[in-house]
Amino acid sequence: MAIKQLALVAFVALTLAACEEDRYRGSARHNIPIPSATYALMSEKGMSKDQPIIIRSFKKESELEVWKRKADGQYALLKTYPMCRWSGQLGPKVREGDRMAPEGFYAIAPQQMNPNSSYYVSFNMGYPNAYDRSYGRTGAHLMVHGACSSAGCYSMTDDQIGEIYALVREAQNAGQRAVQMQAYPFRMTAQNLAKHRLDPNIAFWRNLKEGSDYFEVTKDEPAVSVAGGRYVFNGGQAPAAVAEKRREDEVQVASLVAKGTPAIKLIYDDGDQHASFKRALASNGADALNRSASWGSKDVGISREDALASGPRVVVLDNSGKAKATVRAASAENDAILAAVASAPVEEPAKPVEAKPALAPRPAAAATQLAKVVPGNPQQGPVLASASSTPVVPAAPAEDKPFLQRALSFMPTFGGTADQGMTTASAPVVSVVPAQPTSTSAPLPPRRANGLRTSSLDRSTAAYASQPAQR
Repeated sequence: MAIKQLALVAFVALTLAACEEDRYRGSARHNIPIPSATYALMSEKGMSKDQPIIIRSFKKESELEVWKRKADGQYALLKTYPMCRWSGQLGPKVREGDRMAPEGFYAIAPQQMNPNSSYYVSFNMGYPNAYDRSYGRTGAHLMVHGACSSAGCYSMTDDQIGEIYALVREAQNAGQRAVQMQAYPFRMTAQNLAKHRLDPNIAFWRNLKEGSDYFEVTKDEPAVSVAGGRYVFNGGQAPAAVAEKRREDEVQVASLVAKGTPAIKLIYDDGDQHASFKRALASNGADALNRSASWGSKDVGISREDALASGPRVVVLDNSGKAKATVRAASAENDAILAAVASAPVEEPAKPVEAKPALAPRPAAAATQLAKVVPGNPQQGPVLASASSTPVVPAAPAEDKPFLQRALSFMPTFGGTADQGMTTASAPVVSVVPAQPTSTSAPLPPRRANGLRTSSLDRSTAAYASQPAQR
């Protein structure tokens, strides 16, 4: 009897497993149900499965949100899902193979839903949209899908994408023609905008913030168009409350900059994932995370798991936008980034040494300075004498004169009794140096020459170019 019971239990278990296999992995994947816990949450928040939804994604925070419209016509947050993987860097996708996940406003129509994806189920974001095409950007099949692997897509776990897929499908079945997806580099907070104020993409991100501001203030879907190389929301008309939020945010950004918020640029080895998955990866390894996250997808493993071992590099910028230091952060979370910036070496510019002015020569003594005659040295300077002194005229070289004449030349003349012709014509060439002054003051110190010291800063910045990978 016991054996029959065990056999019955085993048969029931196999039957349920087969149903589960067909439900989630077979041809019926397009009918994945919304989980009962999510139904309960919708009921608690005054929502139903048929009401429209909006999807918002944030790279830096590695999160994806689903918002649902309530009976009062306003959207409210239903759930926030941690993202298992995104690739590339912060910033828009530009070309095929750059591994960049798109940023911007996209529309997901029913024909973009793919229940037969190799990555469990998926939907196409609609890249390139009208904005991307206006800049000649290239790329195709940019998806939100399962499997913890990305080469330009937003990758969720299979459980997550199954639930998100069902939410999108039910809203479309109820009449929502296209689900808006708002893809951002980060949450459009004043703190993030202050830190990234000198990033080359800041003008584009501020344009995205206009749509974000409208949604966050009105809790309504912005109407999106493209004109003049920019996104235009609601025909360029912003309600007063939205304009006021923008002004308040600008004031807050200016205040944060004035308080010393550093200007930075983040450089990822290759995208990132939510902190919860990074902890699981570090604790249990890639194989365990792959099995739990990608049970219904083609086995592709965790994409570039080595790039997830630590956080991004933080490039600290000077006021001109040039790199002055680069440090590694433990993660992309705000506290970790600020801690990394605080640990960056401080490079102070070299202070030039001012050359001291040369000392002015001392004035000659008031008394007449006597010449000290040194024969045979023609390189000595002239006699220094007072205004009343009789000038000394150099004579012919001493070596050409007889010894007697040279000897007589050392004798002083008194009252003009010496032979003037002899003195003038026969006087030897003498070198004269200033005589020691009659005062006993010490000789002047020698002059000193001071040189300027210069230094230069090493401003080299490493480039981290992502290589295309086959999905």
